[in-house]
Amino acid sequence: MAENPRRTLRDYITPSTNITTSIVNPPVQANNFELKPGLIQMVQNSTMFRGAPTEDPNAHLKNFIRVADSVKCNGVTPEAIRMRLFPWSLADKATIWLDSLPSDSITSWEQLTQKFLNKYFPPGKAAKIRAEITNFSQFEEESLHEAWERLQDKLRSCPHHGFEKWQILEILYNGLSAQNRGVIDSACGGSMLNKEPD
Repeated sequence: MAENPRRTLRDYITPSTNITTSIVNPPVQANNFELKPGLIQMVQNSTMFRGAPTEDPNAHLKNFIRVADSVKCNGVTPEAIRMRLFPWSLADKATIWLDSLPSDSITSWEQLTQKFLNKYFPPGKAAKIRAEITNFSQFEEESLHEAWERLQDKLRSCPHHGFEKWQILEILYNGLSAQNRGVIDSACGGSMLNKEPD
């Protein structure tokens, strides 16, 4: 077995110049491909995610994909563009999180989004949003339209909420004020509960 080369104390305390990232970028066939500064700036101006508890990681991914997929280049897959561009969409705590992952540990877009959602949308957060949806009720002085929009926002914030259309309609109906339930029943020509959800 070969012996390890002798190292001086200076060798141990000198910072390494071998800096790697957590993302292994897929190879590209295009020789002239590069992320243009304008694209990076567009991502930073429109889809920046900082890792704050109030931010919506699902909305971030949706907006990021919309921007990233607007770039087309022969010989470059959408996955290659997304993986190269994604770090530019992060700042603050989110950048620290990505940099803290083991070197070369992310080899696909699927892996990257899974790790991102595991960090910023853990099961407990999803369960909390599902509970908020289940316990939905119209605010005093809130119009029917505003209540519906608020429920829709909650549903969008947890795309894998698991509620079927009929359940969502029941949650809305039961969460409305008696006056607005009456408005809906009148518009339906009788109790909404006697109607099919379609």
